[in-house]
Amino acid sequence: MTDQKTIAIFGAGPGLGASLAKKFGSESFKIALVARNAETLAESVTELAANGIEAKAFPADLTDTKGLPHLVRSIEDHFGGIDVAVYAPVSADASFVPAAQLDANMMERISRLYILGPIEIGHSILQNMLTRGGGALIVVDGVTAIYTMPGLSGVGPAFAAVRNWILTLHEEVKHQGVYAGTLHIAALIDRSAGLKLAASIDGALDPAFPIIDPDDIAQEIWKLVTDRDRVEAILPVMPQA
Repeated sequence: MTDQKTIAIFGAGPGLGASLAKKFGSESFKIALVARNAETLAESVTELAANGIEAKAFPADLTDTKGLPHLVRSIEDHFGGIDVAVYAPVSADASFVPAAQLDANMMERISRLYILGPIEIGHSILQNMLTRGGGALIVVDGVTAIYTMPGLSGVGPAFAAVRNWILTLHEEVKHQGVYAGTLHIAALIDRSAGLKLAASIDGALDPAFPIIDPDDIAQEIWKLVTDRDRVEAILPVMPQA
């Protein structure tokens, strides 16, 4: 294990993934980029290299849970370990639906990416983190993990399940030097695949719907990982009830 640390970004897109790579890269982290599109990942690696940031692409399908342990081992073998893992994918196949329309087939499909994926990634990275007494795992999801909203079910139950797992995991590993936390987003992320997806589905975005700069999210994740004074956070900050 070298002195230089590594962040693995699972779901490395043009919005938050790019901002995380730049933020952590500016803090001397090496970057592992994971997403399905190999060509886009290669472009990101080249762009980061132009800015003096070492990165490597690991094309993978995060719904292939059987392949995730091998993916993690590949990253660890290349970089010598994973110090920070951020799980933040976006999928066109998993969207909000009214709870009355949610069925088992739809929930099973959603669960592969938003429940089974982060849990298997976490399980795969934890052993080495606990062995060396350090590391951090962050899951990024939507605010429906906490607040139920009529018409916005589907991914919400999946987010809530993983929130339960992360909060429990944090209590189990925090005294062993490992941090587990979650960040809930209450907005669309600028420059992201999710923003483009929402625009394509709705035709035109509601101008009243908040859009957040992914650089602000990356900064918040940096604070969670370094300060470790909170298990979860919401962005943008919501008014108190």
